[in-house]
Amino acid sequence: MTRQSVPGGRIFGIPISLDYSWFLIFALMTWLLASSYFPAEFKGWPPAEYWGVAAATTLMLFVSVLLHKLGHPAVALSYKIPVRRINLFIFGGVAEFGGEAPSPVAEFLIAAAGPMVSLSLGFIFLLLEGPARGIAPLFGLIKYRAYINFALFFFNLIPGFPLDDGRVFRSIVWSFTGDMRRATLVAANVGRFFGFLFIMIGVWQMLGGNFGGGLWIAFIGWFLENAATAHVQQVMLQKAIAGHTVDQAMNRHVATVPGGLTLQQLVDDHVLGGGGRAFVVNRGDEPAGLTTLHRLNEVPRSQWHTTTAEQIMIPPAQVKTSTPKAQLWPALEQMSRDGVNQLPVVTEGRIVGMLSREDLITFLRTAHELGV
Repeated sequence: MTRQSVPGGRIFGIPISLDYSWFLIFALMTWLLASSYFPAEFKGWPPAEYWGVAAATTLMLFVSVLLHKLGHPAVALSYKIPVRRINLFIFGGVAEFGGEAPSPVAEFLIAAAGPMVSLSLGFIFLLLEGPARGIAPLFGLIKYRAYINFALFFFNLIPGFPLDDGRVFRSIVWSFTGDMRRATLVAANVGRFFGFLFIMIGVWQMLGGNFGGGLWIAFIGWFLENAATAHVQQVMLQKAIAGHTVDQAMNRHVATVPGGLTLQQLVDDHVLGGGGRAFVVNRGDEPAGLTTLHRLNEVPRSQWHTTTAEQIMIPPAQVKTSTPKAQLWPALEQMSRDGVNQLPVVTEGRIVGMLSREDLITFLRTAHELGV
């Protein structure tokens, strides 16, 4: 789980998380509906009713987005692709998979599943509008649900990665080029173009007097551009470290500390004094586990004088490791997947180095300077 999201439970075993921006957008969406949309569509309601229906509608939008995103794992799992989690934004989200689609056809079907869910929901709520017409608040909620699901469907038809049709577009480019990395770069740059286009349209509308609608369009464009840029950077990083192995980037100095060392001593002598971030904890002369700054920060500072490194260490069986000759990109993916910043490098049961994100950055800088 990243620090930019909060856990939201599990559905069918898949972890669901909410990006922090969701709460900001929830408030913005509720305000726009309560102050603009519902008063224009349904006149004469009490202010409390506008706000109540607006909040309920925004929550239902969250459900629509969640169902949309669950469509992708439903197909991905049929291809034996593990699903790490779903991170939700109010107008979208990201389904994170533990592997890539095995073929362009699989990528096409996985990407298309989400929009098909939204289209189906749109028609379902369209059919429910008739029976709900006699109850104005319920009708307003259902009407907007139909509208927003159709909007999600058409919005995801924009051929800009990482939107769903951007992934469809990537599958098509992939099928023609036979190179998924190149296809990702093309699709992500198209996504950046549409992101900038949405921002320009949004600013134009705000200047023209439609501040609320323009702000919303600009915000969507900002999100799309940022997401696409992140994928471009990921592709460039993957290209830069392709062919390189863990032992080329790892730090061969492995810091060790005795298990009886207090956390205060660890901080004073080895963290602040030595710049270390991960330490092998020895019991006698034998390694007994691993401790990191993250584990240390979980202990209240008032207990640092009485808590030892051995008490907070990660047991060997739970330590995520790599091998020296493993490729750098899979190792980096493993670090991201496991939520760790350091990866012990082990050969024949012995720790021979430590790979960190800082080591990777240093390696990339050096490799760039040397032109290798």
